[in-house]
Amino acid sequence: MVLLRKLMVITIPIITLILFTLVMLSGEFLKQPIGKDDDIPQAIEELKKTIQQEEWSQVSKKTDELEKMWKKIAARVQFSSERDEINYFSMNIARLRGAIMAENKPEALIEISEAYEHWDELGN
Repeated sequence: MVLLRKLMVITIPIITLILFTLVMLSGEFLKQPIGKDDDIPQAIEELKKTIQQEEWSQVSKKTDELEKMWKKIAARVQFSSERDEINYFSMNIARLRGAIMAENKPEALIEISEAYEHWDELGN
């Protein structure tokens, strides 16, 4: 009985620490796309092409899609990634919306490129 109690007192904290460590280091894995509806790098590339063609109504739709994808991913990586990177990506999407309203191609390209950099750093 004493041996079992001693084993539990040692095992439970070790397992808990291992579990927390795995969660904290899983950001790179968790940001990977699970389906077609959460492939952020592909969505960013498509958005860049659409911005370069200056099809602003399409850019707006693709930004909405990117934001939906981002909300899914942010929920998955919130415990394993730096909060600042998550916030910066969200801010880039908000500023991208402003650039779209102004139909400002250079600003939109800057924001989407910066968003990709934050995406790349997420989980590293």
